[in-house]
Amino acid sequence: SGAIGGALAAQLRGDPYCAKVLALGRSSTPPVDFDALASIAEAAHSLRTQGPWNLVLVATGMLQGPTGKPEKRLTDLSAEHMAASFAVNTIGPALALAHFAPQLAHGERSVLAVLSAKVGSIGDNRLGGWYSYRASKAALNMVVKTAAIELARTHPQAVVAALHPGTVDSALSAPFRGAQIWRPARDAARDLLAVIDGLQPEDSGGFWAYDGQRLRW
Repeated sequence: SGAIGGALAAQLRGDPYCAKVLALGRSSTPPVDFDALASIAEAAHSLRTQGPWNLVLVATGMLQGPTGKPEKRLTDLSAEHMAASFAVNTIGPALALAHFAPQLAHGERSVLAVLSAKVGSIGDNRLGGWYSYRASKAALNMVVKTAAIELARTHPQAVVAALHPGTVDSALSAPFRGAQIWRPARDAARDLLAVIDGLQPEDSGGFWAYDGQRLRW
C-alpha cells in the first residue's frame, strides 16, 4: 500500500517474465498488518499452496507517526516512538522473512529482499540524529545478514538482500525532503528491480543501493 511497494507490484505485473504477483497489505486478502503480528504467519500459511516463490519483497518503513518524529538529539528519545519504529522497521520484516523464507523456490535462484535505508549504515553515519529510525534499520540489516547465512544451508541458490531505495517521493520522505533530490516511486522501483535482477547467490547477505552500489554496514 506504500508508494514504493505499489510501484514495485505494478512493474512486476507488467513484466512478461513474471507469472504471478501477490501484493499484501492491511486491506489485502489475506491481510498483513505489522501492528497485528499474527497476520504475518496467517498470511504465509494461507498462501503456502500457491508457491514456491522466486521473489519476496518487504517494502515497509516508518519514520514518523503518532508516537513522534525523528529525533534530533538524545533528549528527544521516547521509548514509545523507539518501540514503534522497531515494530515496523525491524520486527515486522523479520517475521515476514521467517514465515516466507521457507516458501522460496528450491533448486533455482530466488530472492528475498527488504527495504532498508542508507541512514541505517553504522559505517556511513556522519550526521547523527534520527536515533530510532537509524537503529531499527541497522537492526534490520543484521537480520538480513544472519538470515542469509542460515538460508544458504537450505536454499543455496537464494539471495537475501537489504535495499536502499534512495530519496523517493512518498509519504515517508515528504516531510523531510527539503532541497534534496527525490525521484518518483516508479523510477525507484525500476532501479531496485534492476539491482535484484543482478544479484547472485554469492551476493546474499549484502546491503545495496538503488544504483547497484554496495553499502557499508
